[in-house]
Amino acid sequence: MPSISSLRPHRAVCGGRVTLHGQSFRIEDTLPGVSIGGVPARLSFATSERLVITVPRELEGGPSPIRIAGLPGDTPYVSIGGAWATGLHQVDSPVFDAGGNLFVTYSGSRGQEAPVSIFRVTAGGTREPYASGIVNPTSMVIGPDGRLYVSSRFEGAVYRVSPDGNHEQVASNLGVACGLAFDADGWLYVGDRSGTIFRVREGHATAFASLPPSVAAFHLAMSQSGDLFVTAPTLGSYDYVYRIDRHGQVRTLGSQMGRPQGLAFGPDGALYVVDALAGSSGLYRVPLTDAGSDVEPELIVAGTTLIGVAWGPAGELVVASQDTAYRFD
Repeated sequence: MPSISSLRPHRAVCGGRVTLHGQSFRIEDTLPGVSIGGVPARLSFATSERLVITVPRELEGGPSPIRIAGLPGDTPYVSIGGAWATGLHQVDSPVFDAGGNLFVTYSGSRGQEAPVSIFRVTAGGTREPYASGIVNPTSMVIGPDGRLYVSSRFEGAVYRVSPDGNHEQVASNLGVACGLAFDADGWLYVGDRSGTIFRVREGHATAFASLPPSVAAFHLAMSQSGDLFVTAPTLGSYDYVYRIDRHGQVRTLGSQMGRPQGLAFGPDGALYVVDALAGSSGLYRVPLTDAGSDVEPELIVAGTTLIGVAWGPAGELVVASQDTAYRFD
C-alpha cells in the first residue's frame, strides 16, 4: 500500500522543490497526479520511495495541502512564503530593525542611481520609500546605535542612515564594498569582493583578513561568540563558508555549498545560509560547533534564485530573491 512518511522541507517559495518520502509510490505506467493548494504541480523526479515536487508559481502564501491522486492517508502541508515586497533589486540580504520593519534595496546596475535606494516595509506589509541618493546600495546592517548602515559597491563607501532617511558617509576607499557586520565592541566589518575584509572604526579602515575574490557580493554575519562568517561566490559551482576569528585567522566550515550567498544567525543560534545552486537551492540551517561544522546542512526553505535571508525580532523569517522578499511567520 502506498504511503507517505515525511515531507522535506516544510517551507517553500513558489518555484522551489519539496520532497515526499514514503514507500510503494506507483510510477510504473504513468506518474501520479500531484497538486499543492489545489493547483496542479509538476513532478521533477520520481521513484517508488521519493517524489520531488515543484511548487506552482500561482500559489499565495500560507499552509497548502499536498495531494497525490489515488493515495489515501494523512495530507501533508507545506508552508508557502507570502510575497511581502516586490519590485526590488536585492544584492544581499534584507534586514529587520527592532520594531519589525524590513529594509530592502533597489540596487540597480553599476553606476545607476535609482529614484529610491532603500525601501522600508512595515510589519503590516506597507512598502514606503526610505532613502535616496545612495548609488548601488548593496548590503545593510543595523548598528549598535540602532541606525541603518548601507554599503555602496560603486563608491566603495558605507553610509549611516538616520530615521528620516537622510544619510552621511562614514567610511570610504573600501574597494567593491559589499557585506557589513558589527561586532560586540562596535567595530564595523566590510567585505570588499576583490578579496579583503576591512575593519572600520571612526572612518579609519584597516585590512583584517584576506579571502579569494568573488564574482558576486561578499556576505557577512557576526556570531555571538565574535567569529565573522563570510560567503563569497566564485566561478566554481561549490564554495566554502568562511569563519574568521577575532585575530583574523580564516577557517572553512566542514563542507562546501552550492554558490552560498546571504547568511544570518537565527533565534536558535544556528547559521542560516542561502544556497543558490540550481536543483538544490534554498535556505539551509548549519549547526555550528567550536571546531566548525561537520554536520550536514539541513534544507529548511526550498526556493529558486534566492539571494538573502533575515530574521525578525518576533521570529519572522524572510528570504529574498533579487526582486521579491517572501515572509514566513
